[in-house]
Amino acid sequence: MDYAPSNILLVEDEEAHAELTKRAIRKAGNANRIDIVYDGKEALDYLFNREKFADKAQYPKPGLILLDIKLPGIDGIEVLKTIKNDSDLKKIPVIMLTTSDREEDIAHSYQHYANSYLTKPVGFKAFEEKIGQLDFYWMILNQPPVVEE
Repeated sequence: MDYAPSNILLVEDEEAHAELTKRAIRKAGNANRIDIVYDGKEALDYLFNREKFADKAQYPKPGLILLDIKLPGIDGIEVLKTIKNDSDLKKIPVIMLTTSDREEDIAHSYQHYANSYLTKPVGFKAFEEKIGQLDFYWMILNQPPVVEE
Protein backbone atom coordinates (compact mmCIF):
# COMPACT_ATOMS: atom_id res chain seq x y z
CA MET A 1 0.00 0.00 0.00
CA ASP A 2 1.32 3.44 -0.91
CA TYR A 3 1.21 5.12 2.46
CA ALA A 4 2.17 8.59 3.65
CA PRO A 5 2.10 8.54 7.47
CA SER A 6 2.44 12.30 7.90
CA ASN A 7 -0.41 13.09 5.49
CA ILE A 8 -3.95 13.81 6.62
CA LEU A 9 -7.19 13.32 4.72
CA LEU A 10 -9.90 15.66 5.99
CA VAL A 11 -13.47 14.72 5.06
CA GLU A 12 -15.64 17.75 5.79
CA ASP A 13 -18.65 19.03 3.84
CA GLU A 14 -18.63 22.57 5.25
CA GLU A 15 -15.92 24.56 3.50
CA ALA A 16 -15.51 27.02 6.39
CA HIS A 17 -14.95 24.15 8.88
CA ALA A 18 -12.53 22.52 6.46
CA GLU A 19 -10.47 25.70 6.12
CA LEU A 20 -10.42 26.31 9.89
CA THR A 21 -9.31 22.73 10.49
CA LYS A 22 -6.64 22.96 7.81
CA ARG A 23 -5.36 26.25 9.25
CA ALA A 24 -5.20 24.77 12.77
CA ILE A 25 -3.34 21.68 11.51
CA ARG A 26 -0.89 23.86 9.58
CA LYS A 27 -0.31 25.96 12.69
CA ALA A 28 0.46 22.81 14.71
CA GLY A 29 3.05 22.05 12.03
CA ASN A 30 3.36 18.25 12.13
CA ALA A 31 1.51 17.16 8.99
CA ASN A 32 3.32 17.26 5.65
CA ARG A 33 0.15 17.36 3.61
CA ILE A 34 -3.57 17.92 4.18
CA ASP A 35 -6.03 16.89 1.49
CA ILE A 36 -9.67 17.87 1.78
CA VAL A 37 -12.67 16.11 0.28
CA TYR A 38 -16.21 17.33 0.77
CA ASP A 39 -18.43 14.23 0.80
CA GLY A 40 -18.41 10.51 1.45
CA LYS A 41 -18.15 9.48 -2.20
CA GLU A 42 -15.11 11.70 -2.71
CA ALA A 43 -13.51 10.24 0.42
CA LEU A 44 -13.93 6.69 -0.86
CA ASP A 45 -12.77 7.65 -4.37
CA TYR A 46 -9.65 9.21 -2.80
CA LEU A 47 -8.91 6.21 -0.57
CA PHE A 48 -9.48 3.65 -3.34
CA ASN A 49 -7.72 5.81 -5.99
CA ARG A 50 -10.75 6.05 -8.25
CA GLU A 51 -11.91 8.65 -10.76
CA LYS A 52 -10.10 12.00 -10.33
CA PHE A 53 -7.96 10.46 -7.52
CA ALA A 54 -6.70 7.55 -9.66
CA ASP A 55 -3.04 8.63 -9.58
CA LYS A 56 -1.61 6.77 -6.56
CA ALA A 57 1.58 8.87 -6.59
CA GLN A 58 -0.43 12.09 -6.41
CA TYR A 59 -2.97 10.70 -3.88
CA PRO A 60 -1.15 8.29 -1.52
CA LYS A 61 -2.98 6.70 1.38
CA PRO A 62 -2.98 9.12 4.32
CA GLY A 63 -1.58 8.39 7.74
CA LEU A 64 -4.67 9.83 9.42
CA ILE A 65 -8.29 10.44 8.41
CA LEU A 66 -10.40 13.15 10.04
CA LEU A 67 -13.99 12.23 9.23
CA ASP A 68 -17.19 14.20 9.77
CA ILE A 69 -20.36 12.20 10.42
CA LYS A 70 -22.89 14.40 8.70
CA LEU A 71 -21.94 14.28 5.02
CA PRO A 72 -24.09 14.58 1.89
CA GLY A 73 -24.75 11.30 0.10
CA ILE A 74 -22.66 8.64 1.83
CA ASP A 75 -22.48 9.64 5.50
CA GLY A 76 -19.42 9.40 7.72
CA ILE A 77 -20.48 6.17 9.43
CA GLU A 78 -20.81 4.43 6.04
CA VAL A 79 -17.39 5.75 5.02
CA LEU A 80 -15.97 4.50 8.34
CA LYS A 81 -17.53 1.03 7.80
CA THR A 82 -16.02 0.83 4.33
CA ILE A 83 -12.58 1.86 5.57
CA LYS A 84 -12.56 -0.57 8.47
CA ASN A 85 -13.81 -3.46 6.28
CA ASP A 86 -10.92 -3.08 3.82
CA SER A 87 -7.76 -5.06 4.60
CA ASP A 88 -5.42 -2.19 3.60
CA LEU A 89 -7.40 0.84 4.75
CA LYS A 90 -8.43 -0.50 8.16
CA LYS A 91 -4.92 0.19 9.49
CA ILE A 92 -5.30 3.95 8.95
CA PRO A 93 -6.47 5.70 12.14
CA VAL A 94 -9.86 7.37 11.68
CA ILE A 95 -10.89 10.19 14.00
CA MET A 96 -14.50 11.23 13.90
CA LEU A 97 -14.35 15.04 14.02
CA THR A 98 -17.86 16.39 14.21
CA THR A 99 -20.24 18.82 15.86
CA SER A 100 -22.48 15.95 16.98
CA ASP A 101 -22.30 14.94 20.62
CA ARG A 102 -25.23 12.52 20.28
CA GLU A 103 -24.61 9.31 22.22
CA GLU A 104 -25.93 7.32 19.26
CA ASP A 105 -23.32 8.83 16.91
CA ILE A 106 -20.53 8.18 19.40
CA ALA A 107 -21.67 4.58 19.94
CA HIS A 108 -22.00 3.89 16.19
CA SER A 109 -18.56 5.34 15.53
CA TYR A 110 -16.85 3.10 18.06
CA GLN A 111 -19.01 0.13 17.06
CA HIS A 112 -17.49 0.48 13.59
CA TYR A 113 -13.93 0.84 14.91
CA ALA A 114 -13.30 4.58 14.90
CA ASN A 115 -9.98 5.23 16.60
CA SER A 116 -11.24 8.35 18.33
CA TYR A 117 -14.28 10.63 18.53
CA LEU A 118 -13.91 14.37 18.99
CA THR A 119 -16.54 17.07 19.02
CA LYS A 120 -15.66 20.42 17.51
CA PRO A 121 -15.59 23.20 20.11
CA VAL A 122 -17.61 26.31 19.30
CA GLY A 123 -14.91 28.97 19.73
CA PHE A 124 -12.02 29.21 17.28
CA LYS A 125 -9.31 29.34 19.97
CA ALA A 126 -10.67 26.20 21.69
CA PHE A 127 -11.00 24.50 18.30
CA GLU A 128 -7.44 25.43 17.35
CA GLU A 129 -6.12 24.06 20.67
CA LYS A 130 -8.02 20.78 20.25
CA ILE A 131 -6.74 20.34 16.69
CA GLY A 132 -3.20 21.12 17.86
CA GLN A 133 -3.45 18.42 20.54
CA LEU A 134 -4.91 15.97 18.03
CA ASP A 135 -2.12 16.75 15.56
CA PHE A 136 0.60 16.37 18.20
CA TYR A 137 -0.75 13.06 19.49
CA TRP A 138 -1.43 11.39 16.12
CA MET A 139 1.51 12.82 14.18
CA ILE A 140 4.22 12.79 16.90
CA LEU A 141 3.37 10.63 19.92
CA ASN A 142 1.37 7.82 18.34
CA GLN A 143 3.28 4.87 16.86
CA PRO A 144 1.61 4.03 13.51
CA PRO A 145 1.22 0.45 12.32
CA VAL A 146 3.94 -1.15 10.25
CA VAL A 147 2.73 -1.25 6.68
CA GLU A 148 3.58 -4.27 4.56
CA GLU A 149 4.40 -3.59 0.93
